[in-house]
Formats: sequence, C-alpha cells, structure tokens
Amino acid sequence: MKRALLIAGFVAYSASLYAQAPAAVASRTKVHVTTLASDQLEGRLSGSVGEQRASAYIVSELQRIGAKPLPGQAGYTVPFEFTAGSKDGGSWVRLGGRLTQRFDQRAEVQALSFSDNVDLGDTPVVFAGYGIVVPDSQGFAYDSYATLDVKDKVVVVLRYFPEEAETKTKAILARYADLRYKAMAARQHGAKAILVVAGPNSPNAGEIIPMTFDTALAGSGIAAASISSRVADAMFGALGDPAKTLKAAQAALDDANPHATGFAMPDVTVTLHTDVIREKRTGHNVIGYLPATLRSSLPKPWVGIGAHYDHLGHGESGSSLAEKADMGKVHHGADDNASGTAAVLAVGERLAAQPRARHILLQFWSGEELGLIGSTAYVNAPAVPLDQMAAYVNFDMVGRMVDNKLSVQATGSSPVWARLIEQANIAAGFDLQIQQDPYQPTDVASFNQASVPCINFFTGTHVDYHKPSDTADKVNYEDLDRVVDFAAAIVKRVGDAPEPPQFTKVDQKTDTAGRAGVRLFTGTIPDYSTEVKGLLLSGVIGGGPAEQAGLAKGDIIIEIAGQTIANIYDYTYALEVLKIGQPAKVIYLRGTERKETSLTPAARK
Repeated sequence: MKRALLIAGFVAYSASLYAQAPAAVASRTKVHVTTLASDQLEGRLSGSVGEQRASAYIVSELQRIGAKPLPGQAGYTVPFEFTAGSKDGGSWVRLGGRLTQRFDQRAEVQALSFSDNVDLGDTPVVFAGYGIVVPDSQGFAYDSYATLDVKDKVVVVLRYFPEEAETKTKAILARYADLRYKAMAARQHGAKAILVVAGPNSPNAGEIIPMTFDTALAGSGIAAASISSRVADAMFGALGDPAKTLKAAQAALDDANPHATGFAMPDVTVTLHTDVIREKRTGHNVIGYLPATLRSSLPKPWVGIGAHYDHLGHGESGSSLAEKADMGKVHHGADDNASGTAAVLAVGERLAAQPRARHILLQFWSGEELGLIGSTAYVNAPAVPLDQMAAYVNFDMVGRMVDNKLSVQATGSSPVWARLIEQANIAAGFDLQIQQDPYQPTDVASFNQASVPCINFFTGTHVDYHKPSDTADKVNYEDLDRVVDFAAAIVKRVGDAPEPPQFTKVDQKTDTAGRAGVRLFTGTIPDYSTEVKGLLLSGVIGGGPAEQAGLAKGDIIIEIAGQTIANIYDYTYALEVLKIGQPAKVIYLRGTERKETSLTPAARK
C-alpha cells in the first residue's frame, strides 16, 4: 500500500508539470523526458520502484490520450520474471591436511556470482598461478595449466594478471584475466572448483571480491569462490616451506615468464560449500492500443510502435560507464531511452486524433538493458498474434541529433521501407543514414526474429552514454519533435495501406577470407532471458555460418571445438579458439535430442 501511494503521488506530481507547458503535442516530449529522467525515478532499473513509477506514468499518459488496454487484459502492464542479481547464501571453506580450519565469514570467503551451488568433500589443492590460458590464435604462449594436473582437484589462482609484465604482454593477458574465463579454463582442465585470491602485489590485495550483478542466468559449471589472503596464507603456510609463500609465488609469476609455473599443494585439502541465491524479480512491459476507427477489414490489422523505458538505475547492473567519482549515482537515461519513450507517447497522441484503418499498438519494454528481456518475453507470448502485425517501429536513443543526421535501421526487413522513408523525408528533411541490418542491439531485433517487418530510429551515441550525465537538459527537443513527426507519417502510411509490408529475411553479408584483425562471425543470436545450461539460440542470422550449419532458433549449443559451453560467456571465450574458414564441431540439443554439426566461421566485414 505504501509503495502504491508513493507511485500515485509521483504520477500526480508529474501531471502537474503540464501546467508549466503549452498544450501542443510537441511540447510534451520535453515533459515526458524530464519526468522519466528525474531523480525520483532513480534510473528506472527493471524490477525496481523507479521502474514501477515510470510504468505508472506511462499508463497515465496512455489513459490521457485515449489508449485502451489490450483485448482480454485487465490493465496496461504485462509482467515478466527475470534474474536480477545474486547473493551469497552462506558459502564456507574448510582446510584439511596439516591443518583443520574453517572459514565462513563473508570477509574470508564468498561465492562468485556465477558459481554453481556445490558441496565438495575433502579434495586435493593445486596452485595454478594466475589461472590464465591464452589461445594459440593470439601467437603468445601462456598457459597456467601447462605443467599441472588439476583433474578432480581444487585450483587456487591469483586474481587479475601479472603486474610487472611488459605493456604489450599485459594487454594480451588482461584480455583473458576475466574471472569467468578463468573459471572456464579451470573447468576445461577438469578441476572441481576454483578459489580466487588477490595477491599482495595486486590491486585490492587480500580483499574478497564483491558479489556483483551477473546478467547470465545460469552458473559456470564449476564451484567458484573468492578467498581472503588470510585463507590463502593458511594454505601456503601448511606447505612448511618458507620459500613458498603467497607473496613469493606471485613474485615469481609477475614478469609473465611463461616458464614460471604453479605447483601442487600436497599437504592441503579443501572442503567447500558454495551457495549462490539468484534473486528473481518482476519487470513490467506497458502496452495499450488505439482501436481502428475506420470500418475496414485490412489484412494484418495491427501496427506496433515501441521503445524500452528501462535504464541502469544507479549503475548496479554492470553496464555503467560512469567514472569512479560518479559510481552509484542515478543514471538518468534521458536519451537512453526516455527520448524513445517520449517519442512513442507523442506519436500515439498524434495518431489518436486521426482516423485509423488499423489498430495502433503502443508498446513500452522493460529489461532491454539486461538483454532485450522484456520484448523477448512478449514475442514468446504475444498478446496480439505476431502474424497479425503489419509492422513494428522502434525508437532507441533519438534525443541527441547532431548535424541533422538520423539513422533508420533494419530497413532490409521489408522492401516497402525505402519508399515510405523517402516520402516522409520530403517534409522532414533529415540527412538520413539508412542501415538495412535488422540485427541491432535493441528491441527491433526481437520482432525481426519473429518475422515482423520493422525499423528502428536512432540519432547516435555520445559521451554521456550509460553515465549519470545523460540528463534531460542535454536532449535536443526541437529535433526530437521532428523525429516524432517523421515517424508518425510513416506509421500512418503503414496503418492505412491496403496491403501490409512484406517481410524479408536479411542475410548477413560476410567475407570468408582470412584477414588479420577481422572479428570472427558465427551468425548466432543468443537468448539472454532463459535459464539453461549451454547457449540457447533465440535465432540465427540469415545466410550466416550457424544457419548454414543447420542450427536454428531453440537449439542449445553445449560444446564447440571441444570447449564445453555452460553459458554465453563460455561461448564468447570459446570463439577465441576458432579460426576463420576452418570447420569446428558443434554439439547441440534440439529438444531432448543430442545432435552434432560442423560450423565454419566467417569474418565480419
């Protein structure tokens, strides 16, 4: 009840802003952005009170312009569940061998956010240096496991990378020093668990690693925990060799000499309990519609326009680019994506005052910043059948136009877009940047995968992207209103056309010739919103290597080129061992059937 009163109070506050603005629709984009990007909404993180306040504001605006809840829906909000973070439920480690000592205080041991939940009995321990493995493709030989047998053992590794290596070497090693990569390398070598310690010559020396937000829903396939220097010192002290201290071991490794190695710890065993509680939250898409007003029976009688309204909260989701002094502050997200949300509301208000041959869906997504979770949840269980949608038009970051340039993306999804965009631009006069590629990192991709013709409007990134400084005062409202006029004209034409746009599947153009420095391309599109062991595909890029290999939406990749895949991070790291033009064996699940294929990576142009 208290939360409901807070939200109701905020809506009343935001409505009062209209008293300060003229009644013209154009002026309301500024009110929308100012409201959504205010401190009171606390960055609109999915599942937060700020997100609920934002959704309540959007609902009040839908009601004001006369939009209705979808048929069969009691209201405008459509909830979806997602994993919002992790916390330690009571992990502990007990040392055996020459000593028996248990550590379970948070200051001494804590599970890493991607750890599996494991109870591991008394197990031998191996010190594996920095735990870094550099793929052969990098032309630099470094393998912390080269001389070690860690099968069915616990590995202890140092955090970060060799501190005193040459600059070029450090750059290579840093790329493979991510904790998830280290966990995958330990698992690939047969280890049962990995314990990470920040050495005395490292940043944050001896400190436990905070349990941070992790966007992957699944674990890493191995028990993984952070231990303090006190725990590590006890392990090294049990060796009975003054030359084998944690400090000495790190010093021997810090020049990145590939011949310096770790060693077994024969007098130390570990009993380990890791307990990661993955916190579930509920996000809310907001959807309303403007019913058609003309008596017609047009095919595919729905047109969707949408934008994501969520942002990064206080930066806790892990995507913040804030400087150290600004960490923890409200990330206002005025351009990303209060501007797009304002555009949808303004386009809806324009169309509400005009006759309509098709129903107009007004769709506002949450969870976009976490991996298109909200729009993916909707596409997987649509309130309006997707084969009844004539088109979908998306807005993402449309408030910071520079030099009159407007990007219109995903135009290859239908042959009609070129003509409609050209006609609408006669009045608008933008310097258009046309991009046919529909595989964009925004909600338009969800509808393209569902074979709905779609386009996305975008005015470009800027120095305030994903920082607290993305504030409402920096939005160019005059140009934002021009984008609204331009988009409304296009939506109106689509809505009134006797025939809906024809969907075209866009094949990703690739170059299969090997070229140094070219990014490897597999044509897979991961699903971030479903918890599985492996890489679940939400789709494949038309004409890409994955499609050519016979992979399809719904397949779960569990191994590639001999690398076990437990999640999207494993898959990303496994790409390092692939080579352009050379086939790699892929093992995947299609339903309950285990299948095998060969995928030949290409090079992205």
